[in-house]
Amino acid sequence: MDPGTHFAFGTHPHHGFVASATSNMPAHLAHWYLVREQFEPVDGQPGLFRLTEPERDGPRRTRQAVHDLRRSGYAVHADVALDPAASANPPRPIKPHGLSEQRSRIAQAAGRVSQRRSAPTTSAPTTRPIPPKPSYAPTVHLPASPAGRSR
Repeated sequence: MDPGTHFAFGTHPHHGFVASATSNMPAHLAHWYLVREQFEPVDGQPGLFRLTEPERDGPRRTRQAVHDLRRSGYAVHADVALDPAASANPPRPIKPHGLSEQRSRIAQAAGRVSQRRSAPTTSAPTTRPIPPKPSYAPTVHLPASPAGRSR
């Protein structure tokens, strides 16, 4: 492993997808980053974190964590299967039966319909009833100014 590495990712026989920080990374910062990447500390093994819910697309989520940390400027070592730079994702298969063409036509039709719509008209503002005038006249007392001038 490169001496400037900040994080290491791999698999563990009991904990599944794991991550740890090297001595180049402060422990509190490593904890902060890994928790936000959906890893949790492993009890009894300080510095070791495991992916929460690894059965829920664990390899992809671990590769995403590696990618995110690298994008943040950290040096990350990962097993080949978990390294997004080393393992190319297979190309997505094209959906049969022309679904992409059908979706394209639907999107084009939706665009044409929205272009034909006229701008919404504005309605007159609603009026509120004016409250009745009070039956008494309010009295306001202003202090006299010493200079003899009124405000």
